[in-house]
Amino acid sequence: MTEHQLIVPRTARYYTLGTPSDDIQHLWIVCHGYGQLGRFFLRHFSGLDDGKTLVVAPEALSRFYLDGFSGRVGATWMTKEDRLSEIEDQAAYLSLLLTEQLRQLPQDVQVTVLGFSQGGATVCRWLATGQVPVQRLVLWAASFPEDIAFEAGKAAFQDLPVAVVYGTQDEFITAEKLEQKKQLMSQLGIVPQVYTFDGGHTIHPETLSKVNKRLLSK
Repeated sequence: MTEHQLIVPRTARYYTLGTPSDDIQHLWIVCHGYGQLGRFFLRHFSGLDDGKTLVVAPEALSRFYLDGFSGRVGATWMTKEDRLSEIEDQAAYLSLLLTEQLRQLPQDVQVTVLGFSQGGATVCRWLATGQVPVQRLVLWAASFPEDIAFEAGKAAFQDLPVAVVYGTQDEFITAEKLEQKKQLMSQLGIVPQVYTFDGGHTIHPETLSKVNKRLLSK
């Protein structure tokens, strides 16, 4: 048996808060976690919709039923199956989306990329390509992926402001995982600003506002 691959066109879905215009100063690309959908995830960012900010939530390309064979649907960025192709497809998708948004915005617009949970690993792998014009990175309840090549990662994340955010009651965040993440980031020259809040595996509006203000001050 021989495995083959064929690149095919796909219809990708994304959602926006705000309208592209010359008034937009900040563009946020926000990537959801495992089992979520873009339109529901985007609701967490309504506080950023101030007339000067455009928020774009791409939806992962693989959808599935969350429980059995019917009912609610979620999406996932990838699985372990054919993972290298999935990673390449993610990067191509997100780069195309970003290019399309930047084409409609002022040249000096500031780009913030946020990855929540599984979306965090997704955006890190994307940024590690070194071809993403980004000014800020927010990893929310997310683990920095260990499979990023050291040299490429060090170059891509050099001097990039990084915020790490998590809830103190997040069932997926353990002291061991936090230490592993800290060590990996240190090896790549990343010194993140860490934010915590009293809550679980979710986006916390008040903390999001705090992170946004801190990033804007840099």
